[in-house]
Amino acid sequence: MATAVIMPRQGQSVETCIITKWFKKKGDPVATGEILFSYETDKAAFDLESPSDGILLDVFYEEGAEVPVLVNVAVIGQGGEDISSFGAHISDSGGKAKIAAEALEAGEAVKTIAAREEHSVQVSSGGKVKISPRAKRIAEKKGINYANISGTGPNGRLIAADIEKALPATANAGKKVISQGAEFTEQPLSNVRKLIARAMHSSLQNAAQLTHHMSADVRNLLEARQKIKSNLVTDKKQQDITLNDMVCWCVIRALEKYPEANSHFLEDRIKTFSKVHLGLAVDTPRGLMVPAVRNASDMDLVTLSRELKEVAEACKKGSINPELIQSTAASFTVSNLGNYGVEMFTPVINLPQSCILGVCTIINRPANLGNNTFGFVPYIGLSLTYDHRSIDGGPATLFLREIKEQIEKFSY
Repeated sequence: MATAVIMPRQGQSVETCIITKWFKKKGDPVATGEILFSYETDKAAFDLESPSDGILLDVFYEEGAEVPVLVNVAVIGQGGEDISSFGAHISDSGGKAKIAAEALEAGEAVKTIAAREEHSVQVSSGGKVKISPRAKRIAEKKGINYANISGTGPNGRLIAADIEKALPATANAGKKVISQGAEFTEQPLSNVRKLIARAMHSSLQNAAQLTHHMSADVRNLLEARQKIKSNLVTDKKQQDITLNDMVCWCVIRALEKYPEANSHFLEDRIKTFSKVHLGLAVDTPRGLMVPAVRNASDMDLVTLSRELKEVAEACKKGSINPELIQSTAASFTVSNLGNYGVEMFTPVINLPQSCILGVCTIINRPANLGNNTFGFVPYIGLSLTYDHRSIDGGPATLFLREIKEQIEKFSY
């Protein structure tokens, strides 16, 4: 029996997704779990896996198409099967009739997809141009008159790609273009890059951010790490706990002592959390993501390490739950650039969170070893950015010092 491939609904606020790349084409054999295509929302990027074994009998949307959620994107089955009942219409499988009805009311449903040759501007019965909300926002922001732009979306609907294609004629007028040996290239921003840009700009524009720097003796952490690496050789059940996992563990302990740092600043009030929901900055091929490990303060070190790895891997694969990468999902964030050799930096707060900790590289520094004996000691850099609207400098410094002390007295 043929199986419909449905565009998932990634979060309650998501109405459409954009197909960025197909990894299979019509007629290709596919197996359950194989990646069929990648797609983006306005928050993140994801991969969609095949729901069944068979042949990709038909594809209803091409790369770049803006697709309403819960719509059939393709169909998988066996050669010669009748798929006339399948098309680019909203699926009601899984008990989602209510959501489908809401999408229909919003005009997002598509009954069939026509062969896309020449599309003129499609006008609704009310005389208005059919345009997606995202495309309309881009057009209004760039000052583009979209009345005469051809739509390539479902039923000739204008989508974001149509507006972006119209930009070079105006935005790039007068630029020097060299056909051979071009002196520059241009690439449109992905949805994820746009999201990061907006979030970073908004954070710096709307918060009173200051950064304090401190360093901590990490001899105990390094000894614990060496012990874990040795155990990995002989004990298959040993969790590979990293230095970052240990630092996060110490941060959680410090947050329990200074809960004012475990908070959100909400303009007219401060929300202080009773448990730590730890955000972890993850560098992915699609851009920076910050997934949250919920209730991290309830976990032991082994569980915390496993959960941090799982959310990081899910981000890299594009399978992270969208609710976990909302800035409100975490109460505090850790960003580690130590592996890149960064000695000091100024992390940007993931609003509405009140703080973010930057973890830097380890540097050997001269220190008093006791009895007036000096030697080199490994220190890790810690950079705490805090919102001065939420926390004063004194408490922020005490909190940072507590992180330092938790690291220096760590035992495993």
